[in-house]
Amino acid sequence: MKPKCKKILLLSAFVCSFLIVGLPYWQIPYAQVSLPNAIWGVPLLIVSTIAAALRVVPGIRLISAALVVGASVPAAVLARVVFDVFSDPTSHNLWPFEVALSVGPGLLAGFVGALAGGVITNRTGT
Repeated sequence: MKPKCKKILLLSAFVCSFLIVGLPYWQIPYAQVSLPNAIWGVPLLIVSTIAAALRVVPGIRLISAALVVGASVPAAVLARVVFDVFSDPTSHNLWPFEVALSVGPGLLAGFVGALAGGVITNRTGT
């Protein structure tokens, strides 16, 4: 696979994962957000599935798939922080902790999915 195609595929996976996690997370009122509980669930399963699908593509390495897709989760949390701070600068005074609490679940989902995709690829011989 051409390097340009890999970059486009990785970027597309990041954007899809970012929106899949972000859209439901951004809907929760800030007073009711409890990280990391707010991001656990179906969106992280979909993020894992995207990481697994990336590994099925020839030329996409485990670390690339896991990190790119896993980074989308804290990026979605950071996007909310940035948006909320513009409207109320005092709303996220502990934002580094919010981002840090989302890194673990994001990377966990990315690595589990990428490992599963690698196992599937190795078993099927593709």
